[in-house]
Amino acid sequence: QVQLMESGGGLVQPGGSLRLSCAASGSIFSFDAMWWYRQAPGKQLEFLGYVTDTGTTSLAGSVKDRFTISRDNVKNTMYLQMNSLKPEDTGVYYCHVPPGQWGQGTQVTVSS
Repeated sequence: QVQLMESGGGLVQPGGSLRLSCAASGSIFSFDAMWWYRQAPGKQLEFLGYVTDTGTTSLAGSVKDRFTISRDNVKNTMYLQMNSLKPEDTGVYYCHVPPGQWGQGTQVTVSS
């Protein structure tokens, strides 16, 4: 089973940017889609978006004007580019490959 590992989180000021990575331990070529979620403190898991094997993306309305998703099948990695970050973007960000593969998460904190 391919393992997923997120990275790239950290502390950033409001209005700043971060790029998260989700690296797979093996080939992602066969993954029909890869997904991003986040969980804010005290809140439920929130869907952010996905990228298909052909590069088609879909993003939640709350982030679609600020976030982009991409994947590199050669590097076996998916990315989440986050711009114009807000304090409400604070949370743990997870990548997911259905049906049941999840990374361990990476913390993003947006604060001045």
